[in-house]
Amino acid sequence: MEAVRAHVSPRWGGAPVTASRTFLGLEPVDVLLFGHASDGLLRLVSVGCARHPMTDPTAALTDPVRGPRAELVLTLRLAHPSVTDVWKTLAVLAAAPAVEGVVLTTDALLDAGEPLWPGAPFTAVLLGESDVEDLPLAEPMDPVRFLAAVPVTATEAAWVRLRGADALREAWAEAGIDVRDPTRTAATLGPAG
Repeated sequence: MEAVRAHVSPRWGGAPVTASRTFLGLEPVDVLLFGHASDGLLRLVSVGCARHPMTDPTAALTDPVRGPRAELVLTLRLAHPSVTDVWKTLAVLAAAPAVEGVVLTTDALLDAGEPLWPGAPFTAVLLGESDVEDLPLAEPMDPVRFLAAVPVTATEAAWVRLRGADALREAWAEAGIDVRDPTRTAATLGPAG
């Protein structure tokens, strides 16, 4: 996991704060918090999800070396101090492949079942492409992908289930919504028909 740390740390110019969450029977998941950037953004990156390849829990055989690997990247504006508590939820979501057999992919919806941080209107994240390039690993291992985790409200999550991730992204674009704003409201969505 040192390769993941070394890969992302230079991007935002400085040493991150590291937080760690332990899960019963699993290796810990760390979260790197980059909050010192001049752009006022807090960036969080999971470290530990890519430790093992993700596999479908219904597969008859699993490969301990080959298979997709991913880490989550969450970017928010530092509008309220409690937003930094989101690291705890990000660690839980990053542990989902090991705990629940979830394979993290673009357009996947991960439901936290509670606010992402105290007082947050968001209870889930929508995964998408991030601006962090893949981290190549030694053959035959797959590279580590860095997936953007975008907070969504319960209404937006329902919209994704009905209409798909692209429909929600189009609604955000049409409304000019900054998805990095932790104080934003849900996108106004048309009928699901």
